[in-house]
Amino acid sequence: MMPFDGRVALVYGGGNGIGQAIAYELARRGACVAVADLNQVAAERTAAEIAAFGGRAVGISCDVMSDASVAEAADRTADRLGDASIVVNNVGAIVSGNPQDIPIAEWERLIGLNLFSVIRSNAVFLPRLIAVGHGHIVNTASFAGLYPYAANRMPYVAAKAAVIALSESLALYLEPQGVRVSCLCPGPIATRVADSMKTWTPNLTFRGPGSQFTVKTAADVAKTLADGMVAGRIIIPSHDEVWEVMQAHAADPDGFIRTAIARFAGGDEGLPTVDPAMQAAFLAQQESPTP
Repeated sequence: MMPFDGRVALVYGGGNGIGQAIAYELARRGACVAVADLNQVAAERTAAEIAAFGGRAVGISCDVMSDASVAEAADRTADRLGDASIVVNNVGAIVSGNPQDIPIAEWERLIGLNLFSVIRSNAVFLPRLIAVGHGHIVNTASFAGLYPYAANRMPYVAAKAAVIALSESLALYLEPQGVRVSCLCPGPIATRVADSMKTWTPNLTFRGPGSQFTVKTAADVAKTLADGMVAGRIIIPSHDEVWEVMQAHAADPDGFIRTAIARFAGGDEGLPTVDPAMQAAFLAQQESPTP
């Protein structure tokens, strides 16, 4: 559907985790990549690692909570690499807590990072991409927005469900105008996003999407995304098994929820399977990251 060679990609939140893996994967496929991140050191390090394996990249400081900073990242990308035709909105954060324990300001912060970062990016790029009649927007959501299980992190759930709904309607609006939209929905992925997670309710059980899923690496999900973009896919989950879960949820939402309640009450927290070899490889990579 689309080649990456010679295209300019801007990855918001590209300094680490899934965003960094996406930046690597797009560069491997020939794209020039602007890595935008609140952590400028991480952005520049990722860009340097891409350059080390022969790619072209720049690192840019960006605060996605700021309209001006999001727009400035787009302009700096254009100045240094050319106009971005691939825009990846990957910034996100999570919290843990019962909903009544999480302050309203924290809901606002989480929705700002996970949802309004996409909205700010759209405000900059939709006019540009519509004007030229081509491009690809990628929004990162989560399994947590596809069906109910993450009851201990509801601000994240609400924001990611909104990202999915927004992405679907954006595709409806933009595809007739030549602009593609993909929504990446990661399930259990080995990243360090939980390192910065605030906890508002002590000793709260962390629930997962289902024990039938295995933990994948960020590199796995980045490859899945790039392949899905080439195929013209709109909703791109990290694990194909999720379609069966979504079908069960769609067929009987009430029954699905009550079954989950019973399952959690019985001690099945839905935590994914972790392959020991993959976990060891992941931990080694954190000590010495390589693209």
